Amino acid sequence: MFRFARRMLDNDEDARDATQDSLVKVLRNLHRYDPKRSFATWVFGITRNTCIDEFRRRKRRAYDEPGEIVDTSPTPLQHVSRTQRADRLREALEQLPPMYREVLVLYHFEHKKYSEIAEILDVPMGTVMNRIFRARRKLRVIYEARGGAPA
Repeated sequence: MFRFARRMLDNDEDARDATQDSLVKVLRNLHRYDPKRSFATWVFGITRNTCIDEFRRRKRRAYDEPGEIVDTSPTPLQHVSRTQRADRLREALEQLPPMYREVLVLYHFEHKKYSEIAEILDVPMGTVMNRIFRARRKLRVIYEARGGAPA
């Protein structure tokens, strides 16, 4: 719940508050939980709604309090650095053998689960896990050889 709230709110304090508020709401409304549905899904729904409430509170606060304006956009140097890293990574990915490239693309870019990848490729899940492990290792070697910083 905290990880989800942290990613939604982009602030540790707000995420802690949202997580705590969500847990209180879960406990207070436990009698409303429908056992036919997934408990985790129900809890994440409550956490999501709590995060939305926090966004609304932030909007109201923004009108009440003048805040400091901070430019959070990347500097030109940061932009160039990111672009170079992305290019090196793309080139390294293209150098991987197809069986390694496909599992990385399915997992990291298409956000497929191991079981889904196993079904797509018609291989056992252990094979998928092994290929992802080996593909990452090979990708790191190629990336670093092309001048990429070690992870």
